[in-house]
Amino acid sequence: MRSRPARTILGHYWAPAALFLLLDLSCWILIYETMSFLRGIGFSSTPLQFFLVDVLSLAVIIQALFTIGGYDRSTQFRNLTYTTEHILAIAAALAVSSLFIYVAATFDQTMKPSRGVLLLSFVAFLPLSIFYRRAFSERIASTSAKRAFLVIGSGKVAAEFYEAYQRSSNVQQVEFVDPNDQRVGELIAGEGSPEIRGNCEDKVANLDHRYSGVILAERFEHLRKNLVENLVRTQFQRARVYTLESFYEAHWRHVPLHAIDPIWPLQMGFQLARNSPYHYLKRLFDLVASSVLLILSVPLLALIALAIWVTDRQSPIFRQLRIGRESRPFTVYKFRTMVARATEEGEDIYTRVNDPRITLLGRALRKLRLDELPQLWNVFRGDMSLIGPRAEWVKCAERYEKTIPLYHFRHLVKPGITGWAQVNYPYGESDEDAIEKLKYDLYYIRHYSLRLDAMIVLKTVHVMLFGKGR
Repeated sequence: MRSRPARTILGHYWAPAALFLLLDLSCWILIYETMSFLRGIGFSSTPLQFFLVDVLSLAVIIQALFTIGGYDRSTQFRNLTYTTEHILAIAAALAVSSLFIYVAATFDQTMKPSRGVLLLSFVAFLPLSIFYRRAFSERIASTSAKRAFLVIGSGKVAAEFYEAYQRSSNVQQVEFVDPNDQRVGELIAGEGSPEIRGNCEDKVANLDHRYSGVILAERFEHLRKNLVENLVRTQFQRARVYTLESFYEAHWRHVPLHAIDPIWPLQMGFQLARNSPYHYLKRLFDLVASSVLLILSVPLLALIALAIWVTDRQSPIFRQLRIGRESRPFTVYKFRTMVARATEEGEDIYTRVNDPRITLLGRALRKLRLDELPQLWNVFRGDMSLIGPRAEWVKCAERYEKTIPLYHFRHLVKPGITGWAQVNYPYGESDEDAIEKLKYDLYYIRHYSLRLDAMIVLKTVHVMLFGKGR
């Protein structure tokens, strides 16, 4: 049985991150120096080599694992998705580390880092870093389950939050308190839901270790001045205080539509700005990457085009008018995966599971996302980016603009071949799915960054490897 101090330490929000960081540091240093010794190279021969190999490799590894949530206590370390992303992250770290180290070695002729030692170190580190994350995941989950979130609110917004929380993977309990003591004793969302409690100000002023944080599901103008002051002190002294928007973003990686308004993009903190250096860096990367990928994939493009023509006797390339950045229309290019025919009035605009319009070859191309390859030309031209919200058909976009509030925000960035919504939510089959995907698109716009794009790339590779496209 684990000791009480161990349970207490693991109960802190920061503890898993600190634990895994310490284990990663210790394991990597031990593995690399042991491999060097066994290969007859000895320990680090010069301070420069130690810095470049040990410290630089560690920095790249930590950044790669941080990108996929390897230090986040809410990550599901035991599922296949995380394991795959962990493998891909370490492989990417090996490639980046090797590039930096051997480029640097050209400037120091006395430094001769061993390729075999570096490769073997990464190979040994990979299963170990997965093992101890899986080993501690249940203990971390058990400590989290014993704590609760204190939710301030008792109205419709709080009830909707409870329903969303029930559908999520969160294991912690939620306790609801009414800041005005008007619904004390009632159930927050009907039978089986938690009872609303009172004494809100006392609970916040005397917050104890049972609570992981406070979630504000009530408008500030409806709160007493003393309660607001206590919430500010709590945020800086005792526990995290979340607005609904910040909780959704931190735990579920999307933005709740009911928490934003028409001036939402004017808030501070947006990474997407007209003078953002990453905006220009991303365009440069799109241009270089699309050029290289187009050249490398010429044989594959020709083979797929020939296969479509031979099997279906149709034009291999499908063209369609889509909506781009700032609502500008452009023509998108894809491999044809559905039977060619004139669009009928009232025809379903969504692609369904086992849709009879999809050809046999088209089904395979969609599973592997190979039907998207011609869009590299759109990326090269600047109509699209490699990463961004899905480029919607003009007919769909016009429909969504009329029925979904704030839908136009997704046009603040270029559409992409892959994106945050595409890798986190199934293929849309309804207007409700479009609303759910919009939440992820807004999160992408809010957190537009290199780190998020790197996470999307890893998740996209996972989707392609396991044929999860449709």
